[in-house]
Parts: sequence; C-alpha cells; structure tokens
Amino acid sequence: MNTINVVMALTVAVLFSTGFYLLLQRSLMRVLLGVVVLGHGTNLLLQIAGGPPGRPPIVGTVPPELITDPLPQALALTAVVITFALTTFLLALGYRSFVLVGHDEVQDDVEDRRIATQTMPSASLDEDHDHEQLVREVEDDEADDEVEARAR
Repeated sequence: MNTINVVMALTVAVLFSTGFYLLLQRSLMRVLLGVVVLGHGTNLLLQIAGGPPGRPPIVGTVPPELITDPLPQALALTAVVITFALTTFLLALGYRSFVLVGHDEVQDDVEDRRIATQTMPSASLDEDHDHEQLVREVEDDEADDEVEARAR
C-alpha cells in the first residue's frame, strides 16, 4: 500500500490555498500569479498521485506491479498546456487593460450592482393566493383605467 508523504501533501495544500487566494484578488496580475501557482499545485498533486517511480510501461519486459502508470504523467502534461494557455490569455488581458485604463484592477460592474440590490418578488406555493392576488391586480388596473378615462 502506498502512503502519501505528509510534507508533499502540505506543499500541495499551501500551493492550492495560495493560488485560490490570489485568484480572488482584483488585480489581473495577481489573478495571473494565482493561475500559475494553481497549475504548479495541480502538477505536483498529479505526480504525487502517480506514486513512486517505476519501470517503463512496456508489457512483457517487467512484471505488471513494477510498471509506472502513465495516466498521471499524461494528465500533468495536459495541466501544463492548460496553465500555459491561461497564462498567455491573462497576460494579454492584463496588457490590454493596462493600455486602455492605465492599471490592471478589475472595476465593479454598475449594472450588476444595481441588479444585486433589487428586491426579488416573493413567490408562494399557494395557487389560490396567487390567483387572488392576480385578480386583485387586474381589478386595480381596471379601476385606474376608469379613473384616467373620467379625468379625460
């Protein structure tokens, strides 16, 4: 049975927590660093999950229990490619933001803030109550229309 090295597990935990902390910042450069740190944490986690080094996975040359699993290595290679792609995208995004605005801080979206402060209408599961409320609203609208018609 394989056991995980506690130091490596703590290193992965620190890399992931630092990466997620940096991702939650408003500066695009910190977000970029968070993606890079998360990528390194993912690569280290995949290598730890792969187990200790073994023999090449060529069937018939060594007993099957000594063969290294190639899947974690393939996943680590995929993680490297994804991290590189995200890094280049965020570098371009940060550069474009710096050229247009003069800094790389992500600003609040005014429309999102307005929508977040709106009160949501409450919906009840009582269909009779909803029907009665709809009838009252229609009657109120008709009464308002009559008042407007008399005022003309």
